[in-house]
Amino acid sequence: MSLKKIVRFPDGAAVPALGLGTWNMGDTAARRADELAALRAGIAAGMTLLDTAELYGDGRSETLVGEAIKGMDREKLFLVSKVLPQNASRAHIFDSCESSLRRLGTDYLDLYLLHWRGSARLSETVTCMEELVQQGKIRRWGVSNFDTRDMEALWKVPGGSRCSANQVLYHVGSRGIEYSLLPWMQEHHIPTMAYCPIAQAGDLDKSLYRNDTLQRIAQAHHATISQILLAFAILRGDVIAIPKSGKQQHVLENAKAGDIELTQEQIDQINSAFPPPTDKQYLDTV
Repeated sequence: MSLKKIVRFPDGAAVPALGLGTWNMGDTAARRADELAALRAGIAAGMTLLDTAELYGDGRSETLVGEAIKGMDREKLFLVSKVLPQNASRAHIFDSCESSLRRLGTDYLDLYLLHWRGSARLSETVTCMEELVQQGKIRRWGVSNFDTRDMEALWKVPGGSRCSANQVLYHVGSRGIEYSLLPWMQEHHIPTMAYCPIAQAGDLDKSLYRNDTLQRIAQAHHATISQILLAFAILRGDVIAIPKSGKQQHVLENAKAGDIELTQEQIDQINSAFPPPTDKQYLDTV
C-alpha cells in the first residue's frame, strides 16, 4: 500500500504527506517491541518519512528508528533528524550529525533540521549545513520552530534560501501559522512539516476529541477524529503531517487518513468551529 498524497521539496524530491513522528519513543524498554512494530507497519503502509531528533530521549529515538529500518531498502525511506541549537555551530554540528547517523545506522540523512533558533549565528549554521550536503552526509537541510520573522532573517543569510522545510506545530485547534507563516512558505515554495497534528502534546486542546463538529464529520467518513485532524492538516497539499504513535493499530489508522477527502461544506464547518486567525499570533511550540 502506498499513500496517494505526496508533497514535493524544492529540489523535486517527493514524500508522502503523512509520515511517522517519533517524539517520546524509544524511552521505555517495555514499549520497545510495540514501537518497533508500529514503525515497521507504518513504513509498510507507505509512511516512509520518519522524523526524529538527537533531543528525543537523548538519542534513543534515533536508535529505535535505526533498529526499525535495519535491512530495509534505504533509498525507499526518507529520514529526518534535528540538531539542537547548542550543537548548531561549527564546533559541534559535524559531531552531532555523525552521532545521529551512527544511531540511525545510515550514512546519510534525507533532511537535517535546526531544531529551533538559538545562539549560534544563522550564517554559521547554514554554511555548515551546506558543507554537510557537499560531504554527502545530508541530502538537504531545513529548520524547525521558525516563525515568519525567523524565515525572513534566514533568507538574508548567504545560502539561506536553500532551506528545504520548516517544521512547526499545526493542527485544527492551533492555526496561528495560517495568518502569515504558511502563506510565506507557500510563496517561497517550501513545504511545512506539521508536528503534533492530532493535538498530542503540551498545552493543546483535548476538547478537540469531544467537539460535535469533528464528531459529525468523522461519522460521515466512518473515520476517527484523529483521521479527520490529519486530513485537515494535509489539506493544502504542501504540508507533511508527522503524527506519533507507538501502537500499530493507531499507525495504520493514521495512514488511512490520506484517503479522506473533506468536502467544502465540511471545511466550512471546521472553519466555523475553529476559526482561522485574523491577526498575527505567537508561534505555538512544544
